[in-house]
Amino acid sequence: MTVRFGRLTAVDGAGLTAPPGAVTGLVGPDGAGKTTLCDVITGLRRPAAGTVHLGDADLTGSAARERARRGIARTVRQPSGAATVRDTVRAAAARHAMAREYAGRTARDRWRRRLDARRDAGLRADEVLARVGIEEYAEQCARTAPPGVALLTDLARALTTEPAVLLLDEPWAGLPVRHARALEVLLRDLACEGLAVLLAERDLEPVLGVCDVVHVLDGGRVIAAGPPAEVRADSRVRGAYLADRPVTTCRSTAGAGPRWAALRRAPR
Repeated sequence: MTVRFGRLTAVDGAGLTAPPGAVTGLVGPDGAGKTTLCDVITGLRRPAAGTVHLGDADLTGSAARERARRGIARTVRQPSGAATVRDTVRAAAARHAMAREYAGRTARDRWRRRLDARRDAGLRADEVLARVGIEEYAEQCARTAPPGVALLTDLARALTTEPAVLLLDEPWAGLPVRHARALEVLLRDLACEGLAVLLAERDLEPVLGVCDVVHVLDGGRVIAAGPPAEVRADSRVRGAYLADRPVTTCRSTAGAGPRWAALRRAPR
């Protein structure tokens, strides 16, 4: 995949595969191109070159809505209005149910079965909230829920669509320890059920214990890919990101020189 913003090449020939039944990591500091690559996968941005496939289907020219209908779901941490956590998830479940069950039906058929869809959506929402582990916040406003709950709410919203691919952007940011550990277990369980899970993270350390394969981006290019232990030991990764210091140093440009500053200023 190649993506350009004017003269700047944000993603330069980067490619990856997220197979079903596995957790795949996409790691890189701000400016490495991982969010841009995720935007291309979900259809929010068109690439200058490259293709996106879901199984045998070529989705390169498809709109974001069509990709979502086919099973690509992404967390965005954007709860809307003053809705509760339960209502936020239930609304997503209802939209998915109507899109799936009523495709091709007449307006009269859709109206007659709307109440059933809402009832089923409520049951599905409660089930997913319990699985994600935030049922205790179900009646709380999604916008004012504790740190980390917004991400888990959006994860629950994505799961109600029964996706084939689940893409999470920095899922551990702001999560309390107990929720972070529970999320690791949940993601492994989802992968064991056949879901393709793709994690985009700034730091390498959080993904070491959960990912089967990690892809590392540097300047829009994949410089290393493989099992977490091998990637962490790769000299190119250590030179580009770790630099024999704690991984968290990639969050700051202090003392990092003009190269890091340029990466920080580039589109994510």
